[in-house]
Amino acid sequence: MAHIARILLYFLFAGIGLTLIASGLMWWFEASRRLTRALHSALGKAADAVVYDLSGKKAAGLDFTAGDLAILWDTGAHGLVFAFDEIEGAELIVDERVVARAQKGEPRRLLNETHSNASRVVLRLMFDDVEMPEFELSLFGDIGQAQVQAKTAAEAVRLGRKWLSHVDAVIKRMPQNPAVPQAAPYAGEAFAAPAVQHAAPRPADSADDALPPWEIDAMAEDEAFVAERA
Repeated sequence: MAHIARILLYFLFAGIGLTLIASGLMWWFEASRRLTRALHSALGKAADAVVYDLSGKKAAGLDFTAGDLAILWDTGAHGLVFAFDEIEGAELIVDERVVARAQKGEPRRLLNETHSNASRVVLRLMFDDVEMPEFELSLFGDIGQAQVQAKTAAEAVRLGRKWLSHVDAVIKRMPQNPAVPQAAPYAGEAFAAPAVQHAAPRPADSADDALPPWEIDAMAEDEAFVAERA
């Protein structure tokens, strides 16, 4: 009887040990914790601001010190890190309608309502990237998935508004593209006007050169005639 009791006790301890191990593994591999660890690995430090989308197994994190934004999907198996100057803007979408926006080159579109009765809230991040021009995270509205930060639509809207403020501050902090400088006038050696070459003055013509040829011939004949008579 005592032997059977020891065996049952062994099974009981084994069951408790397995339960604890399983609970620990479930806690370690819980989606939000996996995404948090992946963000830490991508940014090299704990993110200063984080937003999760557990239904889509996505997350985004900001590092204000280094100026990076990391986005992850597939529970952190894949992701990208963008520098702040690659962020184009962000939009808050409530029930398929853009209610607030912060984008480069445009004034910020402010949020005027809390949308407490919304059925779906989405945050869209936009980047200057061909392969990943935008990245969407569902903040509220997906049934069957526990929400990490937003329990209600109003909380999701406030979270989205906070992230729009982050993105707007990032955009304003980035230096604006300098204007294209206009071509400066040519500052080299000025081109001198070509000197006008004047012909040397011609000496005055003799009297004979001023007479026509036939008069010269006539004068020569007269001189010869006078010489003969002399």
